[in-house]
Amino acid sequence: MREEIQAYVSLGSNSTDAERMLQLAREALGNLPHVRLGAESPIYTTEPQGFVDQPWFLNQVVELFVAPSWQPCAFVEALLQVEAGLGRVRSADPALRFGPRTIDADLLLFGQQRSDDAHCLVPHPRLTQRAFALVPLLDVAPGIHIDGISAAVWLSRLKFEKDGQRISQ
Repeated sequence: MREEIQAYVSLGSNSTDAERMLQLAREALGNLPHVRLGAESPIYTTEPQGFVDQPWFLNQVVELFVAPSWQPCAFVEALLQVEAGLGRVRSADPALRFGPRTIDADLLLFGQQRSDDAHCLVPHPRLTQRAFALVPLLDVAPGIHIDGISAAVWLSRLKFEKDGQRISQ
């Protein structure tokens, strides 16, 4: 049997019960077939990106070990189903694309695999621009590389502030 694939998923919520939403999302990920949870980063309080008139988020990254039968696009579809099952409703308004959400589950990395499919871009297309994803990713995978460059180097190129478990950018 081929080895499991190490995948990394960013979870976020700015609902009134955000910590519980992250917990429910982690449980749902662990219940996906042929997926097991690995390391979990600490939970960070993070500044909203793109649509700033909303509450700050709670974010974390989880490491997953998935069976080689999974492919990136099928995995993204499973993440969308997890979001929907936890009450995520996507607004049709493009202005709210980065607006408030009960839960967000983004596939950051899927082993060494890449996908240019518009519905499942891997690595996540904005990963290297977001401290709220890179900081917790480095917590669970300190030596990880994105497009051949250390995640720590990508993070060093960003203007952001980290104060304990609080990240602003």
